[in-house]
Amino acid sequence: MIDVSPKFNSLRYALAEGFLFGNPDVLQRVFDKTVPKGDVAEVARAAGIMAAKHCSDLIVFCHPIPLDWIEISLEPHERGIRVSAEVRSVWKTGVEVEAITAVTGALLNAYDMLKPLDQELSFGDIRVVKKKGGKSDFQDRFAVPVKTAVLVMSDSTFAGTRQDKSGKVIVDYLARQPVAVDCYEILPDDRDAIARRLKQLADEEKYQLIFTTGGTGLGPRDVTPEATLSVLERTVPGIAESIRKHGKDRTPYAMLSRGEAGLRGDCLIINLPGSSRGAEESLQALFPGLLHIFPMMQGKGHEGGVCK
Repeated sequence: MIDVSPKFNSLRYALAEGFLFGNPDVLQRVFDKTVPKGDVAEVARAAGIMAAKHCSDLIVFCHPIPLDWIEISLEPHERGIRVSAEVRSVWKTGVEVEAITAVTGALLNAYDMLKPLDQELSFGDIRVVKKKGGKSDFQDRFAVPVKTAVLVMSDSTFAGTRQDKSGKVIVDYLARQPVAVDCYEILPDDRDAIARRLKQLADEEKYQLIFTTGGTGLGPRDVTPEATLSVLERTVPGIAESIRKHGKDRTPYAMLSRGEAGLRGDCLIINLPGSSRGAEESLQALFPGLLHIFPMMQGKGHEGGVCK
């Protein structure tokens, strides 16, 4: 199976359809409710719902998904009977296979109930008509990659007695995003030095996005949040909340992080934890939705479009 633990939940939706082909007079009996075995539409509907719920029992690599809504519909169509299935779930993976399975289950049961009346009965053309949700729905496009800096806050790393890990993890992760990391630096845990460098990067060097890593805990030298707050003009609490929520689902220690996030001019500054695992999990919580802040700051709202 694919490991979906790094992913975030989002509303997933899928619509699938398939067709039952046969003698028009026999198919009409489905809607007239004169089939000897009973109400085909209601049986097919119940079977489709049950099939979607058991999708992971039938499809080897499907994850068990908590389905929030399933609806099965049968309607007359010029090609026969159209069976459609809609599925919704707030989870980490899509539900298109569940929708296809629902259609297949409904068609199989309808076929079983009608086959004594039509020896030429068949079904097929099962496909996904529409799907929504997941990272692909939250991608923003940029004519020029977002100018980005990564700052590592650590006395020992600055002194050369310790190797940086979290900063390199951040740089590697960002290589897969529409950003350009043009600055990677190591600073001591000094409030004035951190604040001064953040101002330079935002005001003079015109960086659009700055990630810091380290100094967000409760140690005597952890001053990154205080330094960051001293330069921010507007905070964006939802960013830090998302980082802590995503981390807390994985380790209770995430609640001890004091990381901040906000804007200085047109520059977004975000504090990430100092551990490499914590930094990576924080980025997983933020992307790709994080970059939507840039078209919003340009007045494009949630409609998005290509960002300058």
